[in-house]
Amino acid sequence: MALVLALILLGLLSTNGVISSRIQTKVRYSSMEGLEYSSINCRSHSASLTDFGGVGDGTTLNTVSFQAAINYLSQYSSDGGSLLFVPPGKWLTGSFNLTSHFTLFLDKDAVLLASQDENDWPVIEPLPSYGRGRDTEGGRFSSLIFGINLTDVVITGNNGTIDGQGELWWKKYRGGELKYTRPYLIEIMYSENVQISNLTLLNSPSWNIHPVYTSNIIVQGITILAPVTSPNTDGINPDSCTNTRIEDCYIVSGDDCIAVKSGWDQYGIAFGMPTKQLLIRRLTCISPFSAAIALGSEMSGGIEDVRAEDIVAINTESGIRIKTAVGRGGFVRDIFVRRMTMTTMKWAFWMTGNYGSHADNGYDPNALPQIQNINYRDMVAENVSMAARLEGISGDPFTGICISNVTIGLAKKPKKVQWNCTNVGGISSGVVPTPCELLPQKTTSCEFPEDVLPVDYVQFRTCS
Repeated sequence: MALVLALILLGLLSTNGVISSRIQTKVRYSSMEGLEYSSINCRSHSASLTDFGGVGDGTTLNTVSFQAAINYLSQYSSDGGSLLFVPPGKWLTGSFNLTSHFTLFLDKDAVLLASQDENDWPVIEPLPSYGRGRDTEGGRFSSLIFGINLTDVVITGNNGTIDGQGELWWKKYRGGELKYTRPYLIEIMYSENVQISNLTLLNSPSWNIHPVYTSNIIVQGITILAPVTSPNTDGINPDSCTNTRIEDCYIVSGDDCIAVKSGWDQYGIAFGMPTKQLLIRRLTCISPFSAAIALGSEMSGGIEDVRAEDIVAINTESGIRIKTAVGRGGFVRDIFVRRMTMTTMKWAFWMTGNYGSHADNGYDPNALPQIQNINYRDMVAENVSMAARLEGISGDPFTGICISNVTIGLAKKPKKVQWNCTNVGGISSGVVPTPCELLPQKTTSCEFPEDVLPVDYVQFRTCS
């Protein structure tokens, strides 16, 4: 019935503008009345999902309604853009695609429920910088909310919810039943000027937010929740992206809260698109088996100029972790972290050069990663089992490490050796407990850039 209604409506819309006027009027005087929100861009046209046959009863599938609404609103991309309002209700849906100059807005009582039927998730090609899917060889399921080759896209709300209903996918993954890589909740590819804000994301099948090959991104005010034992439910993963700002987010997950990536082994090297100019600030993370911020392990296109500040990690395996391996190639350089608070940690700092999972056997064993100019300063930690585990690669040491003004309080039963350092080099200053000999103490303050990245100049507008 929903499909028929959508087709009839689209037919009417293609022949006259009467329906457009009706939609505008209906939205203006319904639950959107008086709505104000912050956005990189406001919109001239708007519609409600219910105008396209959407039913928010938690059981009716709304994929056709979402796509019909977005396809219709795409005609306004050059005329002030458009907004699709998702009103209160539980809106079951499969994967759908966004359009340019467009805002998807979720009411505070709106819940998108991800379909648990694999047939509602189109299969798409692997990412070229990975060469295969992350879970399996070959293709991958499209994300719940997906966009490619877009400009000016906003996904926001007044803390509306996107529920991935991921437990079914987690069981399939653990049982080896997947034919394709699990879907993410939000993925935006080859795009620019993206805002994802003021939403709660629950129980993603895998990663939650994945901008890839994209520039000028703001992720703000996002709450991400998943069981801490759920597999690969990373929070926010900027991947081969430039000029990204992640701020004011709260993440509880079964994997890294923030994972910075840029492609896998020979595929990432060939694609050659680094992640750079990344800001992370005012992040709270809980992840007992992973890191608050991870760099890698898929970093073969390079990672540089990452600035993180005002980070809180609670009951998290490690605060900052660099993951790489022989065969990765690429680089992790110019990393700056300050004002971090850590409580109940296995390690405060962890760097490893033997994170050995590979896309396939075609990787180059001579492709060595370069890890250099890593700066950590102004940090306090308590109830920590081990201060640091820093393991470079023989013949390819991690260099330019600087750690200053850091106090680490130990757990009741800490490790006997607090600093495990091999194949690394750098300096330390004012660090307790005393670092290893490979980080000799000198009077210094580790660097943190004072220049402003372009993404920090982006200001939100008040839209209504």
